[in-house]
Amino acid sequence: MPKKKIAKIDLKDAIIKGMLEKKAHKITVLDLRKLKVSMADFFIICHGNSDKQVSAIAHSVEEEVRKNVGEKPWHIEGTETSEWILLDYIDMVVHIFQEEKRDFYGIEELWGDAEITVIEYI
Repeated sequence: MPKKKIAKIDLKDAIIKGMLEKKAHKITVLDLRKLKVSMADFFIICHGNSDKQVSAIAHSVEEEVRKNVGEKPWHIEGTETSEWILLDYIDMVVHIFQEEKRDFYGIEELWGDAEITVIEYI
């Protein structure tokens, strides 16, 4: 009987680790579980300085999640321009922006009722 793969770290930590690997800026976790109209449990948001960094962050997140949790995103959007890449892991949605797009869309303000945690760099 094949052994069941056991996750080394949980999904949220793998996503954050992938972001940190590529020096993502202002990593913010929105806990949406207490909101009545949320489509996911968490939004994890960050930004990069260029389309290349945004793309690298997204790739790093996918790799860390695959390696540590064994999951692939259910859906991916935004890789054509890399201004805003969305990785949908069903219960967790990852938003990786270029800074000006993040400021423009203001997701943190739209979900202001969520519990917000900013990840500090070590």
